Amino acid sequence: MKYYNTIASSYNDLYGTEQLEKARAILKYIRPSGLLLDIGAGSGISTKLFEKYCECIALDPSKGLLEQYNGEKVVATAEKIPFPDNHFDVIISITSLHHTNIKKALKEIFRVAKKDAQIAITILKKSKVDLSLFKNFKKIDMRKDCLFINKILYSK
Repeated sequence: MKYYNTIASSYNDLYGTEQLEKARAILKYIRPSGLLLDIGAGSGISTKLFEKYCECIALDPSKGLLEQYNGEKVVATAEKIPFPDNHFDVIISITSLHHTNIKKALKEIFRVAKKDAQIAITILKKSKVDLSLFKNFKKIDMRKDCLFINKILYSK
């Protein structure tokens, strides 16, 4: 987190294009509507893309990054999401969960997600995340990442 607070002012220049590319890829697989939570939203680059479809909340542990986002935002971690059970219609997380205790983060994601929520998560291929944790998701191979979409979307 300290690293991201340090680079907050240059984050969009460093990662903006890549984050938008991943967010656009997610939009090919989900139909966002309702209330969206962007976990690890950083400066809200990807969150902004979803604002025309959803009411969005950006969540990130870096206050410095979140200060750049003009929408609703919450300083918190993926392991302790400060929202009630069954709250969100859509949850996205773009290349951030490898910084967390992934098992705790996934438990929290499923806790705050509505039963029929759309969930889309990108994970860096080179990270040490146990990808078998996503066995109930559809895996889509991207350049540097794997995109995981909850399978509920594919059973309709």
